[in-house]
Amino acid sequence: MKVLFAVSECVPFIKSGGLADVAGSLPKEIKRLGTDVRVIMPKYGTISDTYKQGMKKISEFTVQVGWRNQYCAIEEYTLDHVTFYFVDNEQYFSRGRMYGYDDDGERFAYFSQAVLESLPRLSFYPDVIHCHDWHTGMIPFLLTRKYSWRKEYASIKTVFTIHNLQFQGIMPREALHDLFSLEDKYFNIEELEFYGNINFMKGALVAADKITTVSPTYMNEIQTDYFGERLNGVLNKRKADLSGIVNGIDGEIYNPENNECLVQNFRVSDAEHLKLKNKRFIQEKFALPKTDAPLMTMITRLTKQKGLELVRGVFHELMHEDIQLIVLGTGDPEFEDFFRSMEHQYGGKFKAYIGFDESLAHQLYAGADLFLMPSKFEPCGLGQLIALAYGAIPIVRETGGLNDTVLSYNEVTDEGNGFSFTNFNAHDMLATIRRALFFYKQKDVWSTLIKRAMLMNNSWSQSAYKYHQLYSELQLRSDAHVLK
Repeated sequence: MKVLFAVSECVPFIKSGGLADVAGSLPKEIKRLGTDVRVIMPKYGTISDTYKQGMKKISEFTVQVGWRNQYCAIEEYTLDHVTFYFVDNEQYFSRGRMYGYDDDGERFAYFSQAVLESLPRLSFYPDVIHCHDWHTGMIPFLLTRKYSWRKEYASIKTVFTIHNLQFQGIMPREALHDLFSLEDKYFNIEELEFYGNINFMKGALVAADKITTVSPTYMNEIQTDYFGERLNGVLNKRKADLSGIVNGIDGEIYNPENNECLVQNFRVSDAEHLKLKNKRFIQEKFALPKTDAPLMTMITRLTKQKGLELVRGVFHELMHEDIQLIVLGTGDPEFEDFFRSMEHQYGGKFKAYIGFDESLAHQLYAGADLFLMPSKFEPCGLGQLIALAYGAIPIVRETGGLNDTVLSYNEVTDEGNGFSFTNFNAHDMLATIRRALFFYKQKDVWSTLIKRAMLMNNSWSQSAYKYHQLYSELQLRSDAHVLK
C-alpha cells in the first residue's frame, strides 16, 4: 500500500505548531507497518541549509494557477527511511515565514495543484493521499472534479485530517476561476460556496473519502454549533466517514531517560528522586527559591484558545497559594504584557519567558511537578502528553484531546493520571489547582500519579495502527470498485 502525506509543514525541516510534529512522526510509524509512506511539502526559504544541501532535484514542470503558468521543481530528500518531496517555487515559498501573507490563498492553491501535477513525475501513484488542514484542503476536491478523468488518478482515495477547524482557508468567490480555473457550477452550498466565499477546507469535507480529527472528543465537539465554526452541518452529513484518532508523541524525542537537554535523566523507577534535580536546576536558572513548593509550568502559545483569560482572571489568588509558576511562550501582546507585569509584581514565585527555546521547554517539563493547560478548546494537544511522559502531572480542562488523554484523579477508586475541570470558568480552574496542591502533599498519592503518568503509552504506534486500518479499508473499497 502506498500513501502520500500532503502537508504545509513538517519536523525537523520547519515547524509552527503541532501539525509539523504529526507530519514528522506519524509517517515513520506507519512505514513500520509495511506501508510505503512518503511526504510532500513546500520548500520554504527558511528551511536549514543543512537539509537543502542534501535535496536532489528530480523534476521540473509548470503548474497552471488560473491564468498563470508557474514554475515548479520537485526535490527529494530521505530521512529515517522516509522519502520527502519538496515543492520548490521561490516566488511563493522563499519568504521570511510560512504563513500570514495576503496571497496565502494563491500560494496554497499552487501547492495543491503542484501536488497533483507532480504524481506522474514522481513515478509514485499513491493508493491514498492523506491531506492535512486547509492548506491542502482543495486536493481531494480537485482530484474528484478535475483529475478523475485521468485513468492513473481514478483509483486514488483521499483522507483529510482536521487539526484545527478554526482555520479554514476562506477566499473570495473569484478564486474559483482565478486560482483553480473551476466552473461556476461548483459554487453552490453543497460544494465550495461558504457565505458568499469559497472555503478550501469545505472542499475537503465534501470530497475526501474519509475525514479524521485528532481526538474522539474533538470529533464530537465539531459537530455542534458551539465548536463547529459554521461547518458542523457539513460534518454531520459526513458523520459516517468521520473518525477521531488521538495524536501521539515521538518516544525518541520526549524520553526523559536519554534526553540530552536534561541536567539529570530519569526513568519511572527513580523519577521521584531524580526529577528533583531537574526542578532545582530550573529554580536556580529562573532565580526562584529552592523550596519544596510545587513547581507548575505552562508551555503554550499565549492566545485565548489556550485559556489564558482564566489564568489572568485568578492570577492574584493563585499567587497566594504555596506554589511556583513559570510560563514559556509567545503570542498575543495583551498576554505577553500581562505576564511581564506579573513577574515584576510576583518575581519571587512567578517567572515569564516570552519566547521559545526547545531545550528549555524540555527542561521545564522535566523539572515541573504540575503542568497547567486550561484550553478553551483543544483538538488534541501535545503539551499534556509530553508532560505525562516527564512525570509532570497535568491540570486540564475537559475538552478535545485533553478529555481523551487526562483522567482526573479519583481518590475513592485510586484511578486517574491528572486533574481536570469541566466548565470554562476561572474559579473552577483555581479550585482544581488547589485540589492538585492538596494531593501533592500526600507523597504516596503523588508518587503513584507520577508512575502512572510515565507508564502511559502515548506513542504514535497506536495512532499509526488506526490510520493503517483506515487506509486498508479505502484500498479494499478501491479494489472492489476496480473488480466491479
